[in-house]
Amino acid sequence: MDRTAMEADVVVVGGGASGLMAAGRAAERGARVLLVEKMEGCGKKILVSGKTRCNLTNAADLKSFVSMYGPNGRFLHGAFSRFFRPELLAFFERYGLVTKAERGGRIFPVSDDARDVLQVFHQYLEEHHVRRQLHARVTSVALRPDSLFVVETTGGSCLSSSVIFATGGASWPATGSEGDGYALSAALGHTIVKPRPALVPLVVREQALARSMQGVSLRNVRATAFQGEAMTIDDALTPTYVSGRGASKTPRPPVIESRFGEMLFTHFGLGGPIILLLSLAVVDALEQGPVSILIDLKPAVTREQLGKRLQKDFNAFGKRKTATIWKDYLPAKMIGPLAALSGVDENKPAHQVGAAERGKMIDVLKALRFNLQAPLPLAKAVVTAGGVSLREIDPRTLASKKVPGLFFCGEVMDIDADTGGYNLQAAFSTGYVAGESAAAFAAAKKRP
Repeated sequence: MDRTAMEADVVVVGGGASGLMAAGRAAERGARVLLVEKMEGCGKKILVSGKTRCNLTNAADLKSFVSMYGPNGRFLHGAFSRFFRPELLAFFERYGLVTKAERGGRIFPVSDDARDVLQVFHQYLEEHHVRRQLHARVTSVALRPDSLFVVETTGGSCLSSSVIFATGGASWPATGSEGDGYALSAALGHTIVKPRPALVPLVVREQALARSMQGVSLRNVRATAFQGEAMTIDDALTPTYVSGRGASKTPRPPVIESRFGEMLFTHFGLGGPIILLLSLAVVDALEQGPVSILIDLKPAVTREQLGKRLQKDFNAFGKRKTATIWKDYLPAKMIGPLAALSGVDENKPAHQVGAAERGKMIDVLKALRFNLQAPLPLAKAVVTAGGVSLREIDPRTLASKKVPGLFFCGEVMDIDADTGGYNLQAAFSTGYVAGESAAAFAAAKKRP
């Protein structure tokens, strides 16, 4: 686009999942649409989502679905009432994309190729004549006295009846999500809830211990976050149930969240699915004081049951080294570090290990303790929590309550969810509603 001003009914800022849907829907409703994207192409985050397979949505029922967004999930009822999973899947089917459901209700393209999802949106935008301006960063958006927006970009300017901010969050900057929308929204008078990393690995203070076990992946373990220093926590407080977003039970302090499943050790600390799931609660709790994580490596048995099993093994294999006994309980790479942590010499014959030492072994197996230092930076997070305050957005239309003609969709708003297709569904649903609403607003301005 040259430096001369263009005109549009709707300008969509950002060509990610929500922006693509918003642009297509606004044009489908008859609006002249300009989509502005600063990257060389649209949908960069779509291409890397779901490990390039693109987890589009989830088969969960509406109540369970909404719970995955935490307290702010209620805001999405309006958008979901107009465009939810059935409508989304019908939209993709309309363009020839067939989907399938997998473990955990996750829904993917049958092709397992995110490029096919992006191709659908290319067709959608082409079909409805959406103009696209690529390699163009929006530098300012201002509302003139005549109620037209002036959208200034590095490639020119545009006059528009309405504007949709679909700029995403501030995680994965390589996909174009750098937090641009926060400054643009704040400049127009909107409140920004502090952006924080969500679904992010955690850095521990005991990095040498974590590094010694780097690369070890664990299944069927329980990770519980507590408010407080690790050594002050009574591990008897570890719940036997899952708590956190999407769970039916609420933990009692000092428990923050508790998750069961898979995790891994990294050179800086902790990662993997259950760590990512409880990470946002940890990030927020760190603002209040020290936070620790206790890992139960044997959650299927109680301390008493584990003690009896250990005693039986020590009695049966008394001449073996303690390290050999550990092999039945731990991956090989964890034996040395945890033996040292317990204070029980791994070369000591089993028959020389007394009850007190077995108790120390049980301690590290049932409550491996880490103090949390911080999350990885926001740029390393899967999702950004925070954003434009939902109090300033109409949930029915996604219109700004402060600036007539301004609309929001996707991650620029203070909405985030757990993994499983929930974030993309929210992006598609809010994009659809914002696009439709912006087109209606622009059409109403045209009428005498």
